[in-house]
Amino acid sequence: MKLRNVFAMITAAAMTLSLAACSGQSTASSTSSASSDSSSSAASENSVSSEKSTASEESSGASYTIGICNYVDDASLNQIVENINARLAEIESEQGITINVKYDNCNADANVMNQIIANFAADNVDLMVGVATPVAMAMQSATEDSKTPVVFAAVSDPVGAGLVASLEEPGSNVTGSSDNLDTNSVMNLIFAQNPDAKKIGLLYDVGQDSSTAAIEHAKAYLDDKGVEYVERTATTAEEVALAAQALVSDGVDAVFTPTDNTIMKAELAIYETFADAGIPHYTGADSFALNGAFLGYGVDYANLGRETADMIASILTEGKDPATTPVITFDNGTATVNTEICEKLGLDFDTVSEAFAPYCTRVEEITTAESFSDLES
Repeated sequence: MKLRNVFAMITAAAMTLSLAACSGQSTASSTSSASSDSSSSAASENSVSSEKSTASEESSGASYTIGICNYVDDASLNQIVENINARLAEIESEQGITINVKYDNCNADANVMNQIIANFAADNVDLMVGVATPVAMAMQSATEDSKTPVVFAAVSDPVGAGLVASLEEPGSNVTGSSDNLDTNSVMNLIFAQNPDAKKIGLLYDVGQDSSTAAIEHAKAYLDDKGVEYVERTATTAEEVALAAQALVSDGVDAVFTPTDNTIMKAELAIYETFADAGIPHYTGADSFALNGAFLGYGVDYANLGRETADMIASILTEGKDPATTPVITFDNGTATVNTEICEKLGLDFDTVSEAFAPYCTRVEEITTAESFSDLES
């Protein structure tokens, strides 16, 4: 009896231990499963977070490539390019993006220009920038099929050149900034300084689209005023020098040149010819005055470069359509006088400034140098 009771007690204890073991195993399994689910959930959340972070980085770290072709190496156009690059660098920092710039200068060589543009196309740039009318027109032709956006800079007459349908609605893949010159204002300055001027020299390159309309306006102004004018044209630096000497021989009282890149490039070589003869050279950009002309009147090319860069960024990052992005135009109200030439001509700067004041928004001083950066150093 006692043995039978002991056996029963042992059997009951064994069953209890077995149940406890099963219960513990089940609990451990449940805990392990919960832990696994928790790890899976955390991994999933980390994956989503990582995806969001990557997407954010991709959005803020977008990269674009643009191709800039400059028509010729002169102070005005170089100033535009320098300010486009400077502003684009600021935009990169502001927006957390990268803008890779491929830059080249064709030096007025049409064959080189077309090759540069072809290289941009082969590199699949996101946008092309044409500095000056000839480059802009070549880019327009080269992108007729691809419709790659083209932004021009310093095109005097974009409508007349056929680059845009209108300043307000360009109508295609091409838009940009214009340095259109108010020719009548420059003519007014000539006669404000010398009311008795009888003969005006017109110095320009017949092949420069930027000169065409301005010269026609100058002729019309002088015809209305009954003042004689003499035209001298040139297409190379040597011809510009000869044309300048011819104007001195013609006995002109003043010389006018619009925003003509051929003359601009040669200004450093001819300014003394005019100054020594006592003839003031009136021109369509402050860079001429920097290089020795008596006066430059027109747009602020540094500002034009920065405004052009803002347009480039809006097309790249905001998806702005060049066809509906209005051409940027500027106030032509700044007259820049070279004080060294002013003195050499026997003129008093303060007197000149007072005479010019009614015909421009402000009068600024400058001294002769090769580039604007030279004045800063």
